[in-house]
Amino acid sequence: MMIALKAATPQLPRTTAVADHVVAVDETDSTNALAVQMIGDGSLTLPDHQDGELAVAVVAADRQTAGRGRNGHKWVSQPGRCSTMSYAVRIPRAIATDESVNGWLQMIAGLVTLDALNGMIEEYGAAPNQPDCSLELKWPNDVFCHGLKLGGLLSELVIPPSSGTDADADDDVVIVFGVGLNLALGACWLPTPQSTSLQLHVTGLPSFGEMRDAVAERQVEGFRERLAKFIADPKGQAESLREEMKAVCWARGRQVEAHFTDGTTLTGEAIGLNEDASLILRTQDGTDHTVRTADVGVL
Repeated sequence: MMIALKAATPQLPRTTAVADHVVAVDETDSTNALAVQMIGDGSLTLPDHQDGELAVAVVAADRQTAGRGRNGHKWVSQPGRCSTMSYAVRIPRAIATDESVNGWLQMIAGLVTLDALNGMIEEYGAAPNQPDCSLELKWPNDVFCHGLKLGGLLSELVIPPSSGTDADADDDVVIVFGVGLNLALGACWLPTPQSTSLQLHVTGLPSFGEMRDAVAERQVEGFRERLAKFIADPKGQAESLREEMKAVCWARGRQVEAHFTDGTTLTGEAIGLNEDASLILRTQDGTDHTVRTADVGVL
């Protein structure tokens, strides 16, 4: 019999030391929804970026009652076992709305998450318990380990109260990056057969609370550093990110099926990413297709 776990307000001393603002609650419907609401009503503000350094705010909860994924999917989490965080960052509107580069914002969130997880594992001297348990990204928004989903990411654009719909393209907007990670779930708690948890693949990890804080601290620093570089040189960084993704893109080289929101599907080999971060899928007839919005599963 499973015992219901009680939610408690996350304790995040390391994250608080590096973030510009931290909001921590024991329970909310969705950390992304709470962040969007607080930005909208002015209770969560981000200062202008000074000397190229970006402000990053964090909204954290121990339990989400209505966690969201892409395309209306639900994100199921357990208190004291799953990290549910949202990171809010101000970036120029011109970059956030430029379809030739804004797809890389989601890829940056994934790379920041991998960096944070791998950095935490190294800090505590932990190690994978199998050689094929490296962390990867399943385009466009999942963290994978051993071919299973360990986490998910969801980004949303928010117009701050000070900016109206007629604002100049140079105005800032806020991107809220929601990151859900299964850090300490036992096998019996996994929501689906396709999901997994970090503790099932890595030995020597610290307590859940320490993991959550150490990962979040690194994510704040990672978002600040990577997004500042991207803002300074979007095209150049896009090419660098494209190269970086080759090593961690789980779908690359696999036969996959893309499921589109209109109910259609497309099957082929995932070749890599285009310059705008869309997926290149090569069908059996040798034709390359561009996939921009879809759920992608391996065959």
